[in-house]
Amino acid sequence: MSKLGILSGVATSAKTRTDEVHDRLRADILTGLFAPGERLKFTVLCQRYDASAGLTREVLSRLAEQGLVQASPQVGFQVTPISVDDLLDLTRTRMDVESLALRRGVERDDMAWRARLVAAHFTLANTPRRDPADPTTVTPEWDVVHEEFHDVLLAGCGSPRLYAIATALRTSARLYRRWSEAIDSSDAARDPAAEHAAIAQHAIDGDADAAVAALAAHIELTTTLIVASRTES
Repeated sequence: MSKLGILSGVATSAKTRTDEVHDRLRADILTGLFAPGERLKFTVLCQRYDASAGLTREVLSRLAEQGLVQASPQVGFQVTPISVDDLLDLTRTRMDVESLALRRGVERDDMAWRARLVAAHFTLANTPRRDPADPTTVTPEWDVVHEEFHDVLLAGCGSPRLYAIATALRTSARLYRRWSEAIDSSDAARDPAAEHAAIAQHAIDGDADAAVAALAAHIELTTTLIVASRTES
């Protein structure tokens, strides 16, 4: 193998290793292993993920760009703190940005995108949301296809920059998953299946105004229920 080929292989291996550590730490943050506001110590992270300090710093920097981690001179790296005020601000911004992305997707009238949306919604609608063994728990399978459905909604905008901003905001919103556990234990206050069906159908029909209104209401309702649950607790 040539020297260039060896260097290329090393670079590919390094990139793969960085992606692996990134994906593991990201998942641990989103599942609550590292709580919002918790300091992320290099020694602990290097041991847990069997990674060098340099690689760990690179991963933390990437997560900071995604809004999951913050860096400050006094604290170092920490999981992004959460608050009701931040949630309200995040929600308003998501409603603006995701609505714009969806509107552009609908108005582009891309048949391939609509076909992907039909498929994504069909999969979501036919994936059990609740675990029969524990009806208060949302299944991991539903959680995955739910994220995929919303990703397809945003992907039709035709703008890589707008799509990146919108998906970053959705990722930030997932930090509030633990706050949403109180409302996820029961669907009495909402009908997620009907909400998703309305968004998908309006988008497929080419009704941008109705699709955007349904998506904005879907995002806002989640926040309203979370804030209400925090007030009651």
